[in-house]
Amino acid sequence: MAATRTPHHGVVTEPAAAPEPLPLAGYTVAVTAARRREELGALLDRRGARVVYAPAIRIVPLADDAELVAATREVLASPVDLVVATTGVGFRGWLETAEAWDLPLVEHLRPARVLARGPKARGAIRGGGLVDAWSPESESSAEVLSHLLSGAEGPLEGRRIAVQLHGDPLPDLVSGLRAAGADVLPVPVYRWVLPEDVAPVRRLVGAIAGGGVDAVTFTSAPAAASLLSVADELGLRDDVVTAFGERVLAVAVGPVTAGPLDAAGIGSVQPERARLGALAREVVARLPERDPVLQVGPHTLQVRGYAAVLDGRIVELPPGSIAVLRELARRPGHVVARAELVGSLPGGGDGHAVEMAVTRLRAALGAPVVETVVKRGYRLAV
Repeated sequence: MAATRTPHHGVVTEPAAAPEPLPLAGYTVAVTAARRREELGALLDRRGARVVYAPAIRIVPLADDAELVAATREVLASPVDLVVATTGVGFRGWLETAEAWDLPLVEHLRPARVLARGPKARGAIRGGGLVDAWSPESESSAEVLSHLLSGAEGPLEGRRIAVQLHGDPLPDLVSGLRAAGADVLPVPVYRWVLPEDVAPVRRLVGAIAGGGVDAVTFTSAPAAASLLSVADELGLRDDVVTAFGERVLAVAVGPVTAGPLDAAGIGSVQPERARLGALAREVVARLPERDPVLQVGPHTLQVRGYAAVLDGRIVELPPGSIAVLRELARRPGHVVARAELVGSLPGGGDGHAVEMAVTRLRAALGAPVVETVVKRGYRLAV
């Protein structure tokens, strides 16, 4: 900014304009991932979010997984006609672990037709010394099932089909093949179970139900299913579903991850590419757009999760004040009665609690954006 000169005091430099707040400043975003949670959290933190870590699952180590050993031995018991590889990391892990156990899995699968659900699975098949026979354009299990049921790989009656799972049991694929008469051998690679410490995910469920978080990210279907299971256990399933429908944004890395959310009636947003960077960018794009920037007299105001952005300046607010401000922002320019504002206060309260919240709100904002309408209530001075 250019300096100004006065005749008596020489050069006076005007203060630089405050930098624009980061796109996620004022928002709380939860990370449910078990793997790479720090990486995703760092991407969100750099964009200003307050990150809450609540791993909803943990992975059973392959080498210790007796179920995977048993499933692999069952595959080896007789020749296999078809193999479905659903994920690259899962299929690769299965082959490598079988080799560590001295089980001749690759040689056993070599005569079979190996189908890949997507490009990563295809790469793992080739990397393991096998040949991929087919893969769907959609990268979906549903298209794999349609392909098999169409007879493209021959009749399914009595044929042995090994299906590599990756946390998700894929019930539609497995049951569809069995209904067609196939002998399906599910191989549970990377089984997910509840974390050893369930306190963080229980707290997250409570925060979702209470509106204490603005967005929840999901990078795997099991994590979404696990969070809903914990909500069931706490008796909060209906509250969680309602919160996701009203205020809390569910962000899934892709349509497969969103499956359990869809089944529960929870809508979600997803990036075009199933990558962590794209997931973080989707949060950046979707959260602020839900909260309009209001023109309040000479001031601009945006109400975010736990803060307001006033004239480009981020102002953190206590829970009561942000609740009142959010309610006023829902109806800018309209008078909101004290009785209605009481209902918005976290934990309830009375008219005096509303007055205290408004007093703190005005002091924090430092601008006359909230008007008192005598004997009626308050409004934003739009």
